[in-house]
Amino acid sequence: MEQEIKPHKRIYKKLRNKYRLVVMNDQTLEERASFRLAPMNVFVAVGIILILLITATIYLIAFTGLREYIPGYADPGMKRKVYRLNQKADSLQHVLDAREVYINNFKNIMEGKTEGKPENKSNATIQAKYDTLRNLPKSREDSLFRLEMERQDIETVRSAAEKNDIGSFFFFSPVKGIITSNFNVREKHYGIDIVAPENEAIKAASDGTVVLSNFTTETGYVIAIQHGNNLLSMYKHNSSLLKKTGDAVKAGDVIAIIGNTGEHTTGPHLHFELWYNGTPVDPQKYVTF
Repeated sequence: MEQEIKPHKRIYKKLRNKYRLVVMNDQTLEERASFRLAPMNVFVAVGIILILLITATIYLIAFTGLREYIPGYADPGMKRKVYRLNQKADSLQHVLDAREVYINNFKNIMEGKTEGKPENKSNATIQAKYDTLRNLPKSREDSLFRLEMERQDIETVRSAAEKNDIGSFFFFSPVKGIITSNFNVREKHYGIDIVAPENEAIKAASDGTVVLSNFTTETGYVIAIQHGNNLLSMYKHNSSLLKKTGDAVKAGDVIAIIGNTGEHTTGPHLHFELWYNGTPVDPQKYVTF
């Protein structure tokens, strides 16, 4: 009685059996090629080919640019690009904030406002957190004394700044004529009005750059020149403007023609203003008309 072969050995024996694969000519039945194959060898060969294909695919995805075309696959350099873009965005935000402050200050000057920019909330919070002196109880006499000292300090600093900075400028008279309205902060008249003959030339008071050359309904044709040391001069109610924004001018250059444009005027004259650090100053203290 033959010994019965176990099932797993029977399967293994079948995998080891040899088979011949013959390639023949269908018409002449001529044998062109023949291969001896075993199921086990076929499985091994197919497995090796699959492993090679998988390895090649992983290599292409991991070390070539093809990975960028796979949805959801992150680019290793993306973090660096995002960081650089964030830096550029922050820089642009700082530039925009500074430009907004400049435009608001210039707008206040155009509208004759002297109010400063409100204090930043974050800075105010930090100051309130660490300023313990302000949290102490104060008497009425102490408050009055503080206000008086602060007023004296502001006047001292302002007078010293005007004396050292504005006083060092050599101003050219914008136009020769008769002053009909003086500088008066209480009445919000932040300049002087000078009446001169019709078609009289308006000249630049000092060297600088034209930062505004435009028309407004209130002040008519107006031109503004930015000088050094945060000094700004303005010439309003002109009949025409001879300089445009961005032009560099010298003291005595003709920049406009006297006129009577705008709502806030009653006749041909020049409204001339001087602003230092965003604060109007009396032009008659520094310019001889």
